Amino acid sequence: MSFPRYPGYKDSGVEWLGAVPGHWTALPLKHAARLITDRADTRDNPVALENIEGWTGRLVPSESTFETDGLAFKAGDILFGKLRPYLAKVLVAATDGEAVGDMFVLRPAQNALPRFLQFQMLSRSFIDVTNSSTFGSKMPRVAWDFLGSMVVSLPPLPEQHAIAAFLDRETARIDALVAEQERLIELLREKRQAVISHAVTKGLDPSVPMKDSGVWGIGPIPAHWSIRKMKWVAKMESGHTPDKKVPEYWEDGDIPWISLNDTGYLKDNEYIGETAYQITALGMANSSAHLIPAGAVVFSRDATIGRCAITTRPMAVSQHFIAWVCGPDISPEFLLLRLRSMAGELDRLTTGATLKTIGMPEVRTLVTPVPPRSEQATILAAVRDEGARIDNLIAEANQAITLLQERRSALISAAVTGQIDVRGLTQQEAA
Repeated sequence: MSFPRYPGYKDSGVEWLGAVPGHWTALPLKHAARLITDRADTRDNPVALENIEGWTGRLVPSESTFETDGLAFKAGDILFGKLRPYLAKVLVAATDGEAVGDMFVLRPAQNALPRFLQFQMLSRSFIDVTNSSTFGSKMPRVAWDFLGSMVVSLPPLPEQHAIAAFLDRETARIDALVAEQERLIELLREKRQAVISHAVTKGLDPSVPMKDSGVWGIGPIPAHWSIRKMKWVAKMESGHTPDKKVPEYWEDGDIPWISLNDTGYLKDNEYIGETAYQITALGMANSSAHLIPAGAVVFSRDATIGRCAITTRPMAVSQHFIAWVCGPDISPEFLLLRLRSMAGELDRLTTGATLKTIGMPEVRTLVTPVPPRSEQATILAAVRDEGARIDNLIAEANQAITLLQERRSALISAAVTGQIDVRGLTQQEAA
């Protein structure tokens, strides 16, 4: 919908604000909110940066504990994350508590509504300007001298209430739409996983005779399929890590070496040819690492368990990975699908509370249905076609989320800088 504008504007004198309504006041943030530096004398209601959701200002509970003393804040104070300000972590405190870590605690003046000031500090332009002033390359922070000098615009207090109420309604609607799209993406991913699991255990033809596989998590399989241990249809290979204290094992290495640093890439890719780290021939010769041929299926058995892909050239792996070199009865692509369908089975075999792992004895027990090779190819083609259709739907949902978030950001910026006049809008008119 289109919104009315104010009848008259004046130059704020600040580039990021531009022209503001004529009756608004433009002033430095330090005159609209006072910096609080009092140390907390209790550990009640601690809030760290991890507890503040970026761009929304919502409180996110966690079970983390904090050892360092923090700053005392009161209900209505604003907590602003000064570390990596581009994350836009700005919270209005609902209770008294302790701010832990890299945060400013600001106490709004009597003429500044905390929720309105929070919305202004969450506007895209405010965050962009703040982020441009940071110091420190690895841990960029904004200084209070800069932040306190940032000019903000304040309408009369009743108008601040009206704008904040309007933004609360409109952002809640947008957030609900975003949540719907996120739920749709979750369901589509579950659907894709179900398609894979059904295809590699039941096949594509629902009319074929079935038999009991005798394996938990698989159930009946087509009668003409066999059920085999993976180690019988693919040779198991393990790996090792050359001594990291010996530079000659790593410097100028040209042998791709798959490690836990590659699990993020494995999440969304079926094939791997490049790795985060490479080792030298000397490093491989002085460790238990060895070359795995192209076309092997690598599989993480520690930390992020079950991430897998097919090698596109000879590579080595760390001890956190298993590589299966497929024999004539199974294709690497079919084995990859089978491994990606096994989340529940793998979780049942996992040990360890902090660093989860699947031991080698458990790996040796893994089984797979084995259809005829020609049928494996047909299954792969069908799964890829359906996967592509689902991926297109996920991409559309992600695009919808992006547009909604852009709409949310633009609405906040327009309202808190007076580019739109929402004073006379009732809830029905806003809808």
